[in-house]
Amino acid sequence: MPDPPPNARVGEVYLSAAALDARVRELGGELAADYDGREPLLVASLKASLVFLADLSRACPILHGIDFVELAGYGAGVGTGGHSRIRLLKDLDGQIAGRDVVIVEDVVDTGLTLNYLCQTLGLRSPRTLAAATLLDRPYRRLVDDLPVRYVGFTVPDELFVGYGFDLGERFRNLPDLHVIHPAA
Repeated sequence: MPDPPPNARVGEVYLSAAALDARVRELGGELAADYDGREPLLVASLKASLVFLADLSRACPILHGIDFVELAGYGAGVGTGGHSRIRLLKDLDGQIAGRDVVIVEDVVDTGLTLNYLCQTLGLRSPRTLAAATLLDRPYRRLVDDLPVRYVGFTVPDELFVGYGFDLGERFRNLPDLHVIHPAA
């Protein structure tokens, strides 16, 4: 596969593909130990979580299901991407009542998006509800008591690209996680 075109905003590697792979394998082992014999449902929020979900699924040696939601932020404010409200664009395909559900996130920052998703899915009576995030910024939380049980890496307040994270819908396919430099 050819390298993507260069972009001055795509900076140095923050986490290598090898470091990402090693930590995701550890998280898969943690999930397997916690849900042994229970077949959890991994629910990813599209699009940035897709690469993490795929690797986490392969790293989790127990039976489990996969489903997706898609959310969008709107309105000005402090929420997702500077939005004050969140709406559901794509709902789950299946029922979750009585199931162990693990929400798979690319990053948990303020916690507003995860809180919305937990509240929405919690109304559907899952057996348990937990979250796995590749990147975590607990120091930016605006919401307490989120069920974040599995954390890949605690990261600084930087923007990243690669490993599913995009810059203008580009560079999701980069195997490493890169820092994004501010626009000039």
